[in-house]
Amino acid sequence: MPKILDAKVIITCPGRNFVTLKIVTEDGVYGLGDATLNGRELSVASYLQDHVIPCLIGRDAHRIEDIWQYLYKGAYWRRGPVTMSAIAAVDTALWDIKGKLAGLPVYQLLGGASRENVMVYGHANGTTIEDTVAVALDYQRQGYKAIRIQCGVPGMASTYGVSKDKYFYEPADADLPTENVWNTSKYMRVVPELFKAAREALGWDVHLLHDIHHRLTPVEAGRLGKDLEPYRPFWLEDATPAENQEAFKLIRQHTTTPLAVGEIFNSIHDCRELIENQLIDYIRATVVHAGGISHLRKIANLADLYQVRTGCHGATDLSPVCMAAALHFDLSVPNFGVQEYMRHTPETDAVFPHAYTFADGAMHPGDAPGLGVDIDEELAAQYEYSRAFLPVNRLEDGTMFNW
Repeated sequence: MPKILDAKVIITCPGRNFVTLKIVTEDGVYGLGDATLNGRELSVASYLQDHVIPCLIGRDAHRIEDIWQYLYKGAYWRRGPVTMSAIAAVDTALWDIKGKLAGLPVYQLLGGASRENVMVYGHANGTTIEDTVAVALDYQRQGYKAIRIQCGVPGMASTYGVSKDKYFYEPADADLPTENVWNTSKYMRVVPELFKAAREALGWDVHLLHDIHHRLTPVEAGRLGKDLEPYRPFWLEDATPAENQEAFKLIRQHTTTPLAVGEIFNSIHDCRELIENQLIDYIRATVVHAGGISHLRKIANLADLYQVRTGCHGATDLSPVCMAAALHFDLSVPNFGVQEYMRHTPETDAVFPHAYTFADGAMHPGDAPGLGVDIDEELAAQYEYSRAFLPVNRLEDGTMFNW
């Protein structure tokens, strides 16, 4: 029985903030779990340090499910992004330990590979339609089979989701929240033009995706989905805020464009009705925000019953620890759809050396025991935490925008 001897939280900022949990067993084997909650990192660090780690010492590291249930049910106050990110870090670290003790990559412990590799999509964005299409063509030349396309909205000084850099994107951009201005009608006019230009330039052998970032009402989302049907989007993501799962029924009435949602979900209860009523086609929940590998597998199992596929969030606010965990999960589940992939900076990759690889538009987690990712603690210590907030949106009349 590999008892947990120690655990600690490592906070580092190699270009952006990451929170990592390191659990060590009595025989010196350790595992890593990502606990990063973008824009609220220290809340999870405190939850782990003050409330979770004391409960782990002396427990059997092999009892992953029991520890998950203990942390979830034993706290009484359940769910929420802080709690579930903390539980996810523990769960992921324990899977890492189990793989190392077994001498196997985690995906083998999850039932083995269901495919040869994991199709990923990159982010093409630009201030104008022409800029976005040029970046998309570059991604296509690199071998990507799926590309998310976003462009600036004419007349808007800035647009959330459109970065200044072709490849590296960090939305948490300031010590206090940046305030963007939004106009729905202008946005609704430009997106069909973007898709038309992209199809003309890239052809039909590449999947095109788009993220609405929760900024439309159900009727507006239905209208946009219908407008885009001739261009066959792979999906429209986060069409409307999903706290009201019933809202997606209205979208379904107006369009056959596939729908994806869930990167901010943290439990199976957030998406149960969406899945059971087949109101979405892809579930975007991810390892770090949805309770770890163990809980995400439960979500995927439910989704599989209703022909809903996975499409896990994979932005740069997920550390390479979480990306590795996501790839092991992706490789194993039968109903995998696609994996978001935003490459990390060289500084981040140096702090988190990893075994996963990219080639021809797909990734593989590698066959190193456990997750196949490590952390250089001395290097991590050189990058101090820097507070950063996600932007907020206002309408042009100053009203706070619901997203």
